[in-house]
Amino acid sequence: MPSTATPRTPRSRSPSRPPAVCSSRSCAPASARSTPSTRWPPHATATATRSHGRSPTPATPSSWRTSSAPICTPTGRCPRDSDLARAIAVLARAQQDAVWNRQQLANQLRSLLREYFPATLDAYLHWQNGLCRPETRILLELAPTPSRAARLSLAQLRSALKRAGRQRGIDADAERIREVLRAEYAHQPPLVEDALGKQMLALLRQLNAACIAADQLAEAVEEAVPQHPDAEIILSFPGLGTQLGARILAEIGDDHTRFTTARGMKAYAGASPITRASGKKSSITRRWVKNDRLNHTGYLWAFAAPTASAGAKAHYDRRREVGDWHAAAQRNLFNKMIGQLYHCLQKHIPFDETLAFRTELPAAA
Repeated sequence: MPSTATPRTPRSRSPSRPPAVCSSRSCAPASARSTPSTRWPPHATATATRSHGRSPTPATPSSWRTSSAPICTPTGRCPRDSDLARAIAVLARAQQDAVWNRQQLANQLRSLLREYFPATLDAYLHWQNGLCRPETRILLELAPTPSRAARLSLAQLRSALKRAGRQRGIDADAERIREVLRAEYAHQPPLVEDALGKQMLALLRQLNAACIAADQLAEAVEEAVPQHPDAEIILSFPGLGTQLGARILAEIGDDHTRFTTARGMKAYAGASPITRASGKKSSITRRWVKNDRLNHTGYLWAFAAPTASAGAKAHYDRRREVGDWHAAAQRNLFNKMIGQLYHCLQKHIPFDETLAFRTELPAAA
């Protein structure tokens, strides 16, 4: 018997109350940015954040929701970042995506070369950045198959290294590469080898484009970051260069009233742990709901800071001595340093090593 129940229709939203969604490019609607106290009713943001399993409609495009685009809640307002900060956010996120895409293509190329051309892995991967280096890409384009690579002369290898920009160690590298390429390796049948070489060249063209895009976006970030007034403070921290500093600025913005306390910024970055207690039991776990881009940048920041700061190195070593694993010790260091960054941005002062990592004075006799 057919059901007589009335089908449920989705609730319509008034066109005068669109959801306020913050992204790297805009905060819709634009009028919300002009008024600091602009707040939106609960149903506007609820419709934008929850689809209840329904496919997205033109009124609620799924492209508005990203891991790095916080949605304005009914109890808070959108961050009022400057146009320069938003421009840096666009460039920094695009450069980060380009780096991830470049690494993904390099991994695919390495897997393909392992199937039919393992000599290249022995010849080129000892260089820093391996397959992404211009020398490697030029040599692969010059000899895409083992048979053609074995016929390369020293003059051809030297010329390829010079075209890639090498100025020192050309003769030694050319001789080493020729010996590796002429060594005995297992080979595919000739027809299969030629087909795999054509596949490799197609993948190599994609890698070349990804490398060019990442380099050009990195140059754009290098030009934009020094123009921001907060750049001097951010770059004063150990372990933060222009690229990582731009990613930090892109995710926290330059609205210094966005986070009322350092604790809020730490939670947003996923640096502070979550403590759950029930009765006599308690657990401390890492934070899973966070800004993934900022958290990834913090991992790189905490990895580089101990080599540039004696205080950061001592803090990391102390956490390892009390039983923390490597990732936990790095997360603890990131938690400490992002709290220091919040303080410096609020007070408009640069990083000071002597104040950031104070050592306890020995007790008086």
